Amino acid sequence: MSKKSITLKANGAEHNVIVEPRLLLVHLIREVLNLTGTHIGCDTSNCGACTILLNGKSVKSCTLFAVQANGKEITTIEGLAQGGQLHPLQEGFKECHGLQCGFCTPGMIMRSCELLANNPDPTEEEIRWGISGNLCRCTGYNNIVKAVQYAANKMKGEAVTA
Repeated sequence: MSKKSITLKANGAEHNVIVEPRLLLVHLIREVLNLTGTHIGCDTSNCGACTILLNGKSVKSCTLFAVQANGKEITTIEGLAQGGQLHPLQEGFKECHGLQCGFCTPGMIMRSCELLANNPDPTEEEIRWGISGNLCRCTGYNNIVKAVQYAANKMKGEAVTA
């Protein structure tokens, strides 16, 4: 199989890599770029643990080939914290106990990033609908919803409490 040269930005850094056309984006992220915060859960797009942002849109990276990211920008969970400060969603998950085992957390946070970018003041129902493509087997989702509400309030400059 003939390898392909691709260029993409990951968390702001440009990468030129040579990949097999069949390499999944999630494997490029984890095994080539060594960004292991993106989890591999089901390899069938059911769980959402591999969710990243591709040009600002949340996608399940197990459903795309790496070559499909050529010329694009990806953001992983590692790219959210800036200057040693957690992103409001990361802080919300910490403060509101939005995680238990933590396996779904990176995907939940990345999906919630797009949700809040498109709707900075979502209702509980909108949050639940927005994260419905990501599975959590531990939390029952209540604290995840609270974490997203916490982040939305913080991003609007409002006082936040866990």
